[in-house]
Amino acid sequence: MPTSAWPAASLAFLLVSSVAASAQSPKSPASSRATFTVSRATSPITLDGLLDEPAWREAVNVPVAYEWSPGDNIEPPVKTDCLITYDEKNLYVAFRAHDPRPDQIRAHFMDRDDTSTLIQDDHVGLLFDTFNDERRAFQFRVNPLGVQADAIFSEQDGLEDFSWDMIWTSVGRIDADGYVVEIALPLKQLRFQAAQNVQTWGFQAFRSWPRSVRHRLASHPVDRNTRSLLSQTNRLTGFAGLTQGRNFELDPTATFARTDARESAADPSLSNRVSNGEAGLSARWSLTPSVTANGTVNPDFSQVEADVAQLDVNRRFALYYPEKRPFFLEGIDLFTTPLQAVFTRTVADPLFGAKVTGRQGATSAGVFVTRDRLNNLLFPSNEGSSSTTIDTGVTTLVGRARRDVGNRATIGALVTSRAGGDYYNRVAGADAFWRATPSDSIRVQFIRSDTRYPEQTAAEFGQPAGAFEGNAFHVEYQHVARQWIALSSFESYDRGFRSDTGFVPRVNLRSAFAQVQRRWQRGVGSWFTMINVGMAGARNMDSSWSLADQSAAAFVNYAGPYQTLFQCSVTTDIVVVGGVRYEYPGANVVFSVKPNGKTNAQITGRFGGGVDFANQRSARSATQIGSLVEYRPVKRLSVALQYNLDRLSVAGGRLYRADLVQLKTVVHLNVRSFVRAILQYTNISHTPSLYGFPIEPRTRKLFSQYLFSYKLNPQTVLFLGYSDNASGSQVGGLPRQNRTFFVKIGYAWIP
Repeated sequence: MPTSAWPAASLAFLLVSSVAASAQSPKSPASSRATFTVSRATSPITLDGLLDEPAWREAVNVPVAYEWSPGDNIEPPVKTDCLITYDEKNLYVAFRAHDPRPDQIRAHFMDRDDTSTLIQDDHVGLLFDTFNDERRAFQFRVNPLGVQADAIFSEQDGLEDFSWDMIWTSVGRIDADGYVVEIALPLKQLRFQAAQNVQTWGFQAFRSWPRSVRHRLASHPVDRNTRSLLSQTNRLTGFAGLTQGRNFELDPTATFARTDARESAADPSLSNRVSNGEAGLSARWSLTPSVTANGTVNPDFSQVEADVAQLDVNRRFALYYPEKRPFFLEGIDLFTTPLQAVFTRTVADPLFGAKVTGRQGATSAGVFVTRDRLNNLLFPSNEGSSSTTIDTGVTTLVGRARRDVGNRATIGALVTSRAGGDYYNRVAGADAFWRATPSDSIRVQFIRSDTRYPEQTAAEFGQPAGAFEGNAFHVEYQHVARQWIALSSFESYDRGFRSDTGFVPRVNLRSAFAQVQRRWQRGVGSWFTMINVGMAGARNMDSSWSLADQSAAAFVNYAGPYQTLFQCSVTTDIVVVGGVRYEYPGANVVFSVKPNGKTNAQITGRFGGGVDFANQRSARSATQIGSLVEYRPVKRLSVALQYNLDRLSVAGGRLYRADLVQLKTVVHLNVRSFVRAILQYTNISHTPSLYGFPIEPRTRKLFSQYLFSYKLNPQTVLFLGYSDNASGSQVGGLPRQNRTFFVKIGYAWIP
């Protein structure tokens, strides 16, 4: 190992050792966490929103008796009861959500897991810590119409991942007293310890009651001086003889598409027609209640949701797009580490994939392998990144193990390999997490990479010839309490570090960050519910500790009536490009408001100086604005209009202006189906005389997509759609470049 790697590696070893030595502590005292005993259902249950079966009358009642935001564990403004029982196949939960004004209940149809819309509605939810380890939990939310959202909640990773899906049933019904929600969670879909004796799970029932402010209610008090939520939840006991039974799932898919495109720019018609159809098969098998195997052959990784609209203008580094594909989402929290060494969107077009994830006692482990037809490569540096795709197959292997130490710490290891032909990239390292006090935590990770690019690729993109190595290191500290929040971190990436299975767009980097803020909170009736005032600073250097860029900010955040949010910060930024130092002031503003259950509006802005990275010079002014207005006049209709602006001016005038407008309209036929239209228009104008290289004066693009969606569950789906792309650089019409018709069918077969 090079001498420069020893300090980081030694610090990582010492921290991991100290975690293992000091993390042991007793669990949260049972006296501070109410325990409820669940009994088996005494009669069959039909999900109809009526709660008239004998089983519900005899089920244990967990009252949602605390408002923890904006009130501080006060009596809630509305009454909520949560009933729980189970049988040999399902865990049943019912909510009776009382409301003195049922006509004011906010409830709309929406797509499954549309959390940005769901949190604006009334809804109820559950957290199940089935291993009772105070680290990870299953989360389920349902609105008054029965619309579902589910997630993996990982406390130490700061992860609430709604891309995870489970097949379960829910029904909602609004009545004269409020609303009722009934839920059936199949035991074969949950993970828990295999045991015949009585089990104890961590549990929270919660309710969101949004009016002028969003009242957040829970079944237990929430201590604002304790960062860990799962250490405060209720306990459920009484589960005996739980078994998953035969838990095998097959998910065949079929996708058909036809694309018409121009043979050339001069071709007036879309005469080049390509039709294709593909069938794929995925399988899921729970080997034990806590170990799951997944396999897929020619998987359907198509996406019917357009990627998040972003303007890629004057960017130094690659844009990040989140993972949405189901195969990679099984056990995704296990593969999450502070350094993003695993980013599965690097797998572009796989022939097959296989994965095993699970837990035994205090140890969690997972491994997956894929064979990809393409090799997507990202070439990072200190001042920018570039990318390419090689038409050579690669095999990706990722292995991860993590062990809980006591109830406050975790240690883990990660290995990855990506190889094909004369190319390879390998990464290995260790990490640790330690919650030193209820308010304080430390995370650390050290990894090392070994890489070799094909000779031609290395020469074309200015990469090292032959094999080369590099290290990466991360350490962070967080203090989150009632009045004060303090965050600090340090990251180091050697010039030769690469993580081709991850997302690391910048190397040759030493990065330090710190933030401190004071927080004031008030209840309903005040002119504010929360105010934060603080300072933050970040300094990035290269491996020789020379300044690359720096930012210092003072900020104030306000939250108040009508779910108003206002954030403002004043910054001073320094950027070094090509050895030249640029310093400029700036201001950032965020404003959002939800005045009622139908309207949501938000705007963000960044104003001040900047840098023209394309021509490496100072910018006179830089403006970036983003805005969104969403209107839901009735429960079946949603209209959202988004507008983004990016404008840069230099000494000679305006260098460019980029505008992006997106209109998204959704008509919901019922809780399972909708029709959606997306129109996205991009207009980028340049001043060629201000550039040091040739550039088009104007570029315009128009993307449209029309979709019919039917989802019986996350895997049993039918999509019918059409999309097209039009672009042009001249004033006048926008010639269509291609269009696609597609059909996707998926089915979940569970014997």
